[in-house]
Amino acid sequence: MKNSNYHTPVLLKEAIDAIRVKKGLKYIDGTLGGGGHTGLILERGGQVLGIDQDDDAIKEASDRFEGRKDLIIVKGNFKDIKEIAEQNGFLNCSGILIDLGTSAHQLQDFSRGFSFKDHKKIDMRMDKSKKLSAYEILNNWSKNDLIEILERYGEEGEAREIVERIIKERKRKEIFYADEFAKMVSNVKKKKEMGIHPATKVFQAIRIAVNDEINALKEVLNAGLDILGGHGRFAIISFHSIEDRVIKQAFKEFERQGRGIILTKKSIAASFEEIKKNKKSRSAKLRVFEKN
Repeated sequence: MKNSNYHTPVLLKEAIDAIRVKKGLKYIDGTLGGGGHTGLILERGGQVLGIDQDDDAIKEASDRFEGRKDLIIVKGNFKDIKEIAEQNGFLNCSGILIDLGTSAHQLQDFSRGFSFKDHKKIDMRMDKSKKLSAYEILNNWSKNDLIEILERYGEEGEAREIVERIIKERKRKEIFYADEFAKMVSNVKKKKEMGIHPATKVFQAIRIAVNDEINALKEVLNAGLDILGGHGRFAIISFHSIEDRVIKQAFKEFERQGRGIILTKKSIAASFEEIKKNKKSRSAKLRVFEKN
């Protein structure tokens, strides 16, 4: 197994401990990325089905784990986890792990339009074969639709003011470059938080809309529980309150239905040592559910 600098996995040991990896049993990593979490599952003797919708991630993991017989890599969206598991012999698996974070590679690849510093066309597609991009949303969606996604997916308090500027700017010329859009949002924002880029919530909201992330999360929660075997565990790492709320509510509903138990009454956060090494981990929350 080759080393990788593609992405630093968050809550690595905590997440893998949570799904109780045992030799020879089957596990699904629904967000393969560079293979950080998968690598530790393999080290502990588990067999893995790794899923990712990003071509770069698929190539990185394929190169890193070249020749492994205990790993199947599939390009796809984790919302289709049930079909993918069925096609690859992973029904009744022992554990599922989903990491909802954007990879460091995606943020640092300035051709993807995820970054505030990216002087490239604003894009934000995880799966580059999909048609809808951030460029399309910013230049063609209606004022009301833009306000709705900024408020719903970004919890942006100044959504209306920002959208007014977007409408004004795109009448003058198309909104094209990610860094110029980030600067425009920064100029509009009156309330700025220490240590957080003023455009953070706006970029988050648009990325979620582009990739339909909340609907995909709801789908994988239901489908994932269906394909877990008895006493199988479902571990999900989220990075903002919208995702965490969806996960928390779903797990509560599963428990209410008698389908299993919540193992994390309070979410697991990164240690001080991990946050020092990887600032992104400061907002990570891990929640775990065990199926009956």
